[in-house]
Amino acid sequence: MVQPYKHEPFTDFTIEENRQAYLKALQTVEGYLGQDYDLVIGGERIATEDKIVSYNPSNKEEVIGRVSKASQALAEKAMQAAVEAYKTWKKVKPEVRADVLFKAAAIIRRRKHEFSALMTKEAGKPWREADADTAEGIDFLEYYGRQMLALKNGVPVQSRPNEFNRYDYIPLGVGIIISPWNFPFAIMAGTTVAAIVSGNTVLLKPASTTPVVAAKFVEVMEEAGLPKGVLNFVPGSGSEVGDYLVDHKDTRFISFTGSRDVGLRIFDRSSKVNEGQIWMKRLIAEMGGKDTIVVDSEADLELAAQSITAGAFGFSGQKCSACSRAVIVEDVYDQVLNRVVELTNQLTVGDPTEQATFMGPVNDNNAFKKIMEYIEIGKNEGKLMAGGEGDNSKGYFIKPTVIGDLAPKARIMQEEIFGPVVGFTKAKNFDEAIEIANNTEYGLTGAVITNNRAHMEQAREDFHVGNLYFNRSCTGAIVGYQPFGGFNMSGTDSKAGGPDYLLLHMQAKTTSEMY
Repeated sequence: MVQPYKHEPFTDFTIEENRQAYLKALQTVEGYLGQDYDLVIGGERIATEDKIVSYNPSNKEEVIGRVSKASQALAEKAMQAAVEAYKTWKKVKPEVRADVLFKAAAIIRRRKHEFSALMTKEAGKPWREADADTAEGIDFLEYYGRQMLALKNGVPVQSRPNEFNRYDYIPLGVGIIISPWNFPFAIMAGTTVAAIVSGNTVLLKPASTTPVVAAKFVEVMEEAGLPKGVLNFVPGSGSEVGDYLVDHKDTRFISFTGSRDVGLRIFDRSSKVNEGQIWMKRLIAEMGGKDTIVVDSEADLELAAQSITAGAFGFSGQKCSACSRAVIVEDVYDQVLNRVVELTNQLTVGDPTEQATFMGPVNDNNAFKKIMEYIEIGKNEGKLMAGGEGDNSKGYFIKPTVIGDLAPKARIMQEEIFGPVVGFTKAKNFDEAIEIANNTEYGLTGAVITNNRAHMEQAREDFHVGNLYFNRSCTGAIVGYQPFGGFNMSGTDSKAGGPDYLLLHMQAKTTSEMY
């Protein structure tokens, strides 16, 4: 019997000891800013002339680190290392593979604040958001290790007299992990170890704005005893290295987290059979969201306002699960909108190394420009109620922005902004609210604030999202508690942190013996 796992607790920073520990971790990280990080291919460290330079988004002059950049030739070398390592890794007992994850979790738990502080610097995550990111990464390691132990003997199937049948899971092969910048530790680590513990070997291509946290994670996996060649670290450009690896005949699967457009491009490329390829590649994709909180007329309106504010502006709205749409039944529309404006105007925006900061910067100058353009669109489509200003002189800061009185099909209500912007629209009644909630091409998360049980059940059936929450915000899925993934253009509904996630990295084999 595999022991169940309770998730890694979030740190209480009101306790002085924890506060001091985080400040010390920030000092530790500041002590190694600006260092160089090598590629890791077949256990060998390789430095290249060409570097990806990682900057602090809240202080764009500050260099977090310089990470060697893979070329196509080095990507090929990494592929061959992974192909070779797969021959032995696939035969390593699942218990041993799980033990590597448990050891890595223990190492990260000891260095928890350091990893969080690194994200505060490299990704601009405020303390609480960074702490939750690290906790989630630990959860993935612990949870997937246990899932592998539960799956190692396959699933029972029927046998007849004089016959014994078995149904076992075997790994797929070499996987390409393309991880995002917004959860630079949790999603990067989770997608990587799910593939590895299932018996596959991988090439990890982290996001170009947050490669240092990934480099540090690769070091942890080595320290935990992962054999050479199982995890190859190949940061590089999407068009040069990403496309090359997605197209490669030896790539068996791709695990991608990122935008809808890049996801569809990978979907298209990975569907083509290249010369020498003898399988259809599997794609595990978690893409965008345009997530709605619906507020019923029979609801706790303070809870509604708090949920919208937290969901819209946590980590500057840079989550695929962020609340970017609030659909409010008209009887309570003004009340909820005005309270959200009040709460939004109380939020602190600034340097995420300061404990009091609720919201730090956005990711980079491209994100800054895109979000500011959307705010201009919003001013024309609706009514600017709060925020709307940005300042990129030192870092990429945008005030949390509320836009009211939008039409359900307005661009602000339809397109993924990936920033601190929430749009409000009115619904005549609950039926129309659910109709509006479903009117995008996405289907990732949603929330319904209501005290009406019949409306809850109606939403449970008709609100078409992969993760639906009642009487809470639409962000913050916990590994093993709320398996995460969505419908339609939100991806392949690959439920990260769920009981069938590892199966996406394996294939089933039936064996039948006659006696």
